[in-house]
Amino acid sequence: MRDLFTLARWMPGLVSLLNYRRDWLTADVRAGLSVAAVALPVAIAYAELAGVSAVVGLYSCMLPMVAYALFGTSRQLIVGPDAATCAVIAAVVTPLAAGDATRHWQLVMTMTAMTGLWCLVASYFRLGVLADFLSRPILLGLLNGVAITIMVGQLSRIFGFTFDESQLIERLAATPDYLALVHWPTLGVSALTLSLMLLCRRFRPLWPSSLLALTVAATLLWLLGPNQPGIEVVGNLSGGLPEFQLPEFPPGLMRDLVMPALNLAMVSFVSMMLTARSFAARNGYDIDADQEFRALGVANLASAISQGFAISGADSRTAVNDANGGKSQMVSVVAAGVIALVTFFLTAPLQYIPSAALGVVLVMASWSLINLRGQWALRKSDMAAFWLAWITFVSVLFMGVIPGITLAVLLGLFQFLRNVMRPTDQLMGINEEGVVHTLGRNEEVKAIAGVLIYRFNSPLTYFNASYFKRRVLSLIGNEQAQPNCLIIDAVSCFTHQDISVMSVVGELHKELKRRGIHMVMAGRRSQMTHWLQQAGIRVGEEGILVYPDLYEALRMTRSYLVASSPDERQSRNDSAAPAGTGALRSEA
Repeated sequence: MRDLFTLARWMPGLVSLLNYRRDWLTADVRAGLSVAAVALPVAIAYAELAGVSAVVGLYSCMLPMVAYALFGTSRQLIVGPDAATCAVIAAVVTPLAAGDATRHWQLVMTMTAMTGLWCLVASYFRLGVLADFLSRPILLGLLNGVAITIMVGQLSRIFGFTFDESQLIERLAATPDYLALVHWPTLGVSALTLSLMLLCRRFRPLWPSSLLALTVAATLLWLLGPNQPGIEVVGNLSGGLPEFQLPEFPPGLMRDLVMPALNLAMVSFVSMMLTARSFAARNGYDIDADQEFRALGVANLASAISQGFAISGADSRTAVNDANGGKSQMVSVVAAGVIALVTFFLTAPLQYIPSAALGVVLVMASWSLINLRGQWALRKSDMAAFWLAWITFVSVLFMGVIPGITLAVLLGLFQFLRNVMRPTDQLMGINEEGVVHTLGRNEEVKAIAGVLIYRFNSPLTYFNASYFKRRVLSLIGNEQAQPNCLIIDAVSCFTHQDISVMSVVGELHKELKRRGIHMVMAGRRSQMTHWLQQAGIRVGEEGILVYPDLYEALRMTRSYLVASSPDERQSRNDSAAPAGTGALRSEA
């Protein structure tokens, strides 16, 4: 039993496969064949985008798919080459390789291995929460910028010329000058490929449009043979098992890959989790974010061992899987088997695939990533999210993919820090039933005379403790009549012991005591008492009062105020207190 628990913890996909149901097999085989039909042309196209041989794209599919099937928790997710991932790899590796194809490939594998290691480290430290670190608006702007960058970069293949410029804006500015260099036969193949893909998607949406278009284009060039009019093709591919090779370049280059690999691991994981969670919710099950980090790390290490490049969750192939009724991780195993069959025995026909057709496939894949309408619609719901998305988008376009991703990560960090350092807060009151609610949202909720109930909506730590103190004193200063007691909801903000926080609490207590205000903590009674006493802050009648919850604090505070001011008891009952406070007082 213990061994089974350990196996389920480390390889949940394997446990699922060991408990496989026979009635799933037909649906899984059908979905696996469909996924392979989509993955084959896309993998070849993304290999071209990453700057390596087309067969490397196939190597990047087989073992990673099997690895995820064993280690992943999503039944529908398909991993493989991804447009954004390949664009990042190309942007990092190309300048470091300096035109050396062998070094380029080795750097790609090294960066892939580093990405996998970063994912395993994150899984070990249970950092699956990072799936929520890059907010959706930031990721939306990032993917839109990457998609447009890829599309512009593929114009040279589609039209048959070569860009001299390396950055997007310069390429767009120079495009009119390149129109005179258009290679018309290449443009004709691009137009044929695009037409076939659009027609297939229009009239046969379930067919693999990219595979069909590439097959027709490759067949056409095969028929033309050596007489084909200067159209660039993939060329000869060496099938079979890849020849394992160790990196042969200065260690300094590896240092240049460490931080880009970290950025790539972050972006790949967040993008993968968005896809995995959406399909898990659709099919009625949950996924483990920490385990998904481990599965992504193992899959990337498997790709590096296969001489491939970094992979991520593939939303289009996952959608194909789901549309064809895939039930389990067996779909990935079937698809990997089909791709292996092609890689080892059927690579000869792939040599006739025109590069222009691959460029069209990449443009169409990138087009599916673009959601400028959704990015613009953010202005109606959240202006802060709107500006975050557009800043990220413009940064990717003007600064490049890597600086844009770095900025996206920093924006996510700054957004988190802003929410923690300057969180929302509320003053609380009670309604006629004696239930505590936020003041200002409901006219039935009334403040309690002489009592201020405060809630700080963030864990208190050293970098927001001073702000907490300023907010409390500011709210007290804004009251028309100074309260006799301040009740702080300790549950929402005192989540861990921090000596800096306790120091600020001690300062706040002294200031409130000087003003004649009693300080009360509500919630976490045992912890708060222990933490306050360790910090040398007195607890009890001469110090800070600590109660188990807000309602107990209210009852005891009201009783204390009534007992200490008997002359004002009747006036407070008649004029200030809602009906609910009477109920609270009678229970004390």
